Amino acid sequence: MLTHKEKINRIIQQLKEHNINKPASLKKKTVSHEVPKPGDKRYYDQKIDVSDLTAILYINPDKRICEAESGVTFIDLVKETMKHNLVPIIVPELKTITIGGAVAGCSLESMSYKYGGFHDTCLEYEIITANGEVLVCTPNNKNSLLFQMIHGTFGTLGIISKLKFKLVPAEKFVKVVYEKYQTLEDYKKAVWKHFQKQDVDFMDGIIHSHTEYVLSVANFINKAPYNHNYDWMRVYYKSTKTRKEDYLKTIDYFFRYDKGVTNVTPKSFLGRLFFGKFIDSARVLSLVNKFQKIISAKKIPITVDTFIPFSRITDFMEWYKKEINFFPLWCVPYKLVRQYEWLDKNFREKIKDELFLDIAIYGMKKKDRKNYYKLIEDKLIEIGAIKTLISTNYYKEEDFWKIWNKDYYDKLKKQTDPNNIFRNLYTKTCKTMRGVEE
Repeated sequence: MLTHKEKINRIIQQLKEHNINKPASLKKKTVSHEVPKPGDKRYYDQKIDVSDLTAILYINPDKRICEAESGVTFIDLVKETMKHNLVPIIVPELKTITIGGAVAGCSLESMSYKYGGFHDTCLEYEIITANGEVLVCTPNNKNSLLFQMIHGTFGTLGIISKLKFKLVPAEKFVKVVYEKYQTLEDYKKAVWKHFQKQDVDFMDGIIHSHTEYVLSVANFINKAPYNHNYDWMRVYYKSTKTRKEDYLKTIDYFFRYDKGVTNVTPKSFLGRLFFGKFIDSARVLSLVNKFQKIISAKKIPITVDTFIPFSRITDFMEWYKKEINFFPLWCVPYKLVRQYEWLDKNFREKIKDELFLDIAIYGMKKKDRKNYYKLIEDKLIEIGAIKTLISTNYYKEEDFWKIWNKDYYDKLKKQTDPNNIFRNLYTKTCKTMRGVEE
């Protein structure tokens, strides 16, 4: 096995040999957890191989800190940290999401109502620029702006090669209680109460319909009368509708959505019986990527994570009922822990809410010719909300840079990728991914 330094030198050599007139994408060990896009031009890019960045370098149980390479998956990470009765503060819902991908692509989960995103728990990044320079980035050193701006930039400012991040104490099990509500207003009151009291370890929910709101609140526990997992026949989001409480091993709780959030595959009882044990989110995405040339983009279900200011959630849901009306929805409360530099200054100044709700659509089939992504984007702009860029994006460039901070981004782009081999953030997420290349 290569040492970390040897791996970095190998990547730097690839960057030096790369044709600066052609765009580059990364070759990773695991599949990218973006929404599949059959027309994506990145399929034909020259690749920079980072597939061996998969080592957990150390875990410090006393300081509750871990350092690991960017390609480490959360399933492997949790298995190791649990040996010390510790876990990452934010563990995204799918097993093979990587820690580098969690920063580049804005991952969150049910501790986010206290701590924000995974990036908010990070202490240091090692970033390789397109020119082969290795930068150590912390919130307080000379590369502090890059530390803050690398979040959500999808690899366009450099390659994250190593991360240092915080851990928290964990128990063997998690007890989940399912609070049921019939109106959005009662649901909001419950979310706000837990947010104010900070009285549970975890909080997320499933909105099954306009009259069926489930808030899943959970805590670490040391002993459990039984434990369920959702890696075969049971479907987690459906269980939230029928159960009052549940007990899961901690690792099973973290990855309870791994078969799909509300888009579980296979869907039928017999399909899950015969194939469900072997099909998970990573395998589905791998198959789609493998056969992307023959899969129509119209067949890809709509998937989008929106971040709605808590004060505007009623407005959004009333509009949503009229214009889209697809259920179930995943709901993840998210604390804005700081005024993020990657947001445009004017956009930041308009944000008055400390709490946002990630209202996430997973698995909506296209039922007509409406461009639902564009409909959602326009509404989000209207109410001062945002979305992650993992889905198909139709923003006009001028609207895009009213949300993301172009001044800071361009400043860093000149430093870390002056020849633009990793593409511009707008180009990559709003054009290249849709098959439109400049």
